[in-house]
Amino acid sequence: MYAETPLIPQNNKSYSLLQERRIKDFNLLKDRGQLESELNGLAFRGFDLRGLDASGLDLSNCKFKQADLRGINFSNTNLHGASLYGAKISGCLFPKELSAPEILMSVTHGTRLRYS
Repeated sequence: MYAETPLIPQNNKSYSLLQERRIKDFNLLKDRGQLESELNGLAFRGFDLRGLDASGLDLSNCKFKQADLRGINFSNTNLHGASLYGAKISGCLFPKELSAPEILMSVTHGTRLRYS
């Protein structure tokens, strides 16, 4: 079951870097293994995440309402239950199990992504 209200964490270094649009710093620390890869259930409303290295991240149950996700490769990212309502997704690569209609429903109506 999905939490109705996504979390906005306090004292989460990974989230803070993304919130402050310090994507290069996030990617560098992630590559060094100095950040948590689990960001599940968080609110990324209106975030500009262009340039994010999403490989291996757990973004399940996150809400990306009106976020800028253009060009992100999500092919190796856990997006189960995430919502993309109003997000900019041009140039994104999604997991191959995720169908185009499923993505479109999430972007236009905010439905949660379901795939196996």
